[in-house]
Amino acid sequence: MHIRRPPLAAALSAALLATGTAPAHASGGGDPRPTREGSVGAAELLAKVTTCRQISHGKYRTDEGAPATVPVCGGNGVVFWKADMDIDCDGVRTTHCNETADPWFHDDTAFHRSDGRPLKAESLPYVVVPSASAIWDYAAAGIRGGGVVAVIHGDRVEYAVVGDTGPAGIIGEASYATAKALGINPDPATGGVDSGVTYILFKNSRVSPIESHSAAVALGERLAKEFVAAD
Repeated sequence: MHIRRPPLAAALSAALLATGTAPAHASGGGDPRPTREGSVGAAELLAKVTTCRQISHGKYRTDEGAPATVPVCGGNGVVFWKADMDIDCDGVRTTHCNETADPWFHDDTAFHRSDGRPLKAESLPYVVVPSASAIWDYAAAGIRGGGVVAVIHGDRVEYAVVGDTGPAGIIGEASYATAKALGINPDPATGGVDSGVTYILFKNSRVSPIESHSAAVALGERLAKEFVAAD
């Protein structure tokens, strides 16, 4: 977890735009992966979350200093939000996730693998939820560590787990592996995307073990099918 897009990063983006050079995350990263994971398509899932029944007591910011515009919505066994994606590289140190690559690197995650060690952001798709606050308490809403999440960007669907917690007033963050799978630049310092990401969290779900991506896909696929079939 980190406080995302500090003034230095914002200034860098502004400078790049001023010189006519797009920031790194504008290209999307170009990762040539399948457009969806499993048989349930992005359009099917998005069609079920067109209307928001707000369950949060207020709205979240997508970045430090940004206006609070993002509500948490609920219904039919899920909670969801539509936001940006900032990159979480916390947990086990790896080639692309470490203090050198990530100015906000933290060597732990809120939820741990079955052996007690932190999650590995570079290889495990996971999503960050805001820490409990007066705005919203994820645990009270049936969301837990290891819960399965369908993350959608464009026509791509990636199944992830709830793996970390972030600032209480900010929303829209996922691991390096989640971003890469969705074709988003996963660099923790310069990557991410400013909008267009939908996070659908399935209530009272749990992937076991949390570090098994194949288990997340299997459970996510089953729950997604039930979700799109529900009235």
